[in-house]
Amino acid sequence: MNLKLKSTLWWIFAVFFTIAMASYQKRTGPTYPISGKTELNGKEIKYKLIRTAENDKDAEIVINVPDTSIKGTLTYKRYKSNDSLTTVPLTRRNDTLFFMMPVQPAAGKMMYEITLSSDKEQVVLKAKNDEFAVMRFKGPVPLYILIPHILAMFLGLLFSTRTAIEALIGGARTYKLALWTLALLVLGGLILGPVVQKYAFGAFWTGWPLAGDGTFNLFRLGDMTDNKTLVMVLAWVVAIFKLRKDPKNKFWPAFAAVMVMIVYLIPHSVLGSEIDHTKAPKL
Repeated sequence: MNLKLKSTLWWIFAVFFTIAMASYQKRTGPTYPISGKTELNGKEIKYKLIRTAENDKDAEIVINVPDTSIKGTLTYKRYKSNDSLTTVPLTRRNDTLFFMMPVQPAAGKMMYEITLSSDKEQVVLKAKNDEFAVMRFKGPVPLYILIPHILAMFLGLLFSTRTAIEALIGGARTYKLALWTLALLVLGGLILGPVVQKYAFGAFWTGWPLAGDGTFNLFRLGDMTDNKTLVMVLAWVVAIFKLRKDPKNKFWPAFAAVMVMIVYLIPHSVLGSEIDHTKAPKL
């Protein structure tokens, strides 16, 4: 097998690995909708509980329930607050029941559950851990910023994987590929990432050492998403420094790629920006 074919096959492997990681990222994390199904009046009801919404309008929570004998209520309050729970009826619109969740400031969260009932029985729609679903509001991010950010981040993962392979097989392009990896991670994570963060939550950087509230604090980690980005970039900075001294170094490119993989295995938006409503007045 010639070198060109081998390189192509390794690129194909890296592409499929990146697609798998992208799929994992999409399906996990605290902002991905909670999907499920239940049964009421002998009929199956599929539902999806949204967990993220833009804060330029109220968020529509809707369940498809064609059976008009079934009614519903939604119980909610601000997440991390001393508010009392509020229960409101769902409104019927043709085959659906819906409620417009009141809009919150960026990083504001609401916790809620839905109860569907008929004359004889009722079911409660919650998260899989039998807790309230939690949804976070964020500011709208322009697609011309969001799409390049996402593209650069996953291309960074692609090149990170391919660079590690190149190093482990003793290829001659490890250093060049490492530079591409770092450039993509810096572009996606440290340039476009903070712009996305600014649109969505009003601050360019909320990770260490800014403690999540914009104040300098070495002893608080702050936003996990920003911290993960910092870890990936620093790992590849070290790897490139080591490769400049020894272009055949295998450990550091592999180590940096493993760090990137670990970061992508952590669900997106875990320990992300949120408002602590216990420090605000009750509704």
